Amino acid sequence: MLERDGWPPAVSHETTPSHDADILTTEVVGTRGALFWLALKTGFFTVLTLGIYRFWMRTRLRRWYWSAIRPGGHPLEYVGDPLEKLLGFLFVVVVLAFYIGIVNLILMFASFSLFQGNFAAYATSLIGVVPLWFFAQYRARRYILARTRWRGLRFGLKPGAWGYAWRAVLHWLVTILSLGLLLPRMTFWLEKYKTDRTFFGTARMDQGGSWTMLYPAMKPMFLALAVALAGVAAILSEHVPAGFGLCIIASFIGVYGLVYYRVESLRRLTQAKTINGVRFTLSPNAFRVMMIYLLGSLLAAAAVFIPFVILGLLLLLIQSTELLAEMDLNDMVAPINGLGRYAIIVLSVMIYFTIFLLWSALTNAFITYPVIRHYFSSLTLAPASAAARIEQRPRDEFSEAEGFADALDVGASL
Repeated sequence: MLERDGWPPAVSHETTPSHDADILTTEVVGTRGALFWLALKTGFFTVLTLGIYRFWMRTRLRRWYWSAIRPGGHPLEYVGDPLEKLLGFLFVVVVLAFYIGIVNLILMFASFSLFQGNFAAYATSLIGVVPLWFFAQYRARRYILARTRWRGLRFGLKPGAWGYAWRAVLHWLVTILSLGLLLPRMTFWLEKYKTDRTFFGTARMDQGGSWTMLYPAMKPMFLALAVALAGVAAILSEHVPAGFGLCIIASFIGVYGLVYYRVESLRRLTQAKTINGVRFTLSPNAFRVMMIYLLGSLLAAAAVFIPFVILGLLLLLIQSTELLAEMDLNDMVAPINGLGRYAIIVLSVMIYFTIFLLWSALTNAFITYPVIRHYFSSLTLAPASAAARIEQRPRDEFSEAEGFADALDVGASL
């Protein structure tokens, strides 16, 4: 399998070997070309099978990514089974269909009885899905960890999806009511809930620190807010061009601030984690992460631009045919029909899936992989002797795999 997927891969130049025998540095190997063709090939099979192959596609991509990440020179292993993903997805779809159908029927009846309308039913149903979304997130993380190994030892995550779901809902409410000022509090406590239930072998991970240590990660956001307030003040004082200019600057700073917060908070949280005496260091660069996303998105967009334009022209051609036929202008419709109406439709469908496949393969090669490589190439673990003393844990038998995440579109990424 690995040889067919482009292995053995070339070593990345971002690796930084350590000269300290008790420090484990992380190597990231692999080439974008091998990943691109793997994503393109598996995506093509997914289209041919009307989406069924996507469970095999995700498994093969994860095996590629996991094998590329090598802490201390030892690759991670992903041992997930695509068949159990498929069966778990089908099981959860049946359960959710029954649950959502019954609940929506009751809500609709109550809404029409009490409010003579269906708005209350739709609003309540939407709110009710939010806890399920967080529930699915936790379950997906548990499955991925349960199917990940390093040095032959399994990772694991204790059951606690409902506990995570209600905590996430409450933290989000508090964060929204505080206008975002308590965002570090939510980030820290939700991460601590997951980290303190994470195992590698028999060793349990611990999230140290406090939520206030994440406030320095919000500095660009505070700067964006100050610039935006200055812009609003300038507009109110009738300096409209200057005010709009400040607001535009604030929006750019705010976008960078979101990226900076995510990267810096991850760095601080990672360096406060310990497991069996092993500590972690991580030193990613927020600006570089943002540029990877920006340039990768531009490259992918440029690659699909021409097929997208052709698709637009074909759709316009089909629409114009219908419009001319409704206006009884059959003489003008005849040349278009001569090209073969069904042939145009088939060509449009093919181009649509070509855009989908190209976008998926290019974003894997030029966004997901470079970001993963940038993060993990700066990861170190020490002391190595403490990691060597960890023993194996039992296998976590996971009945529905990532079914909830797939059904609710939470686990669509790696």
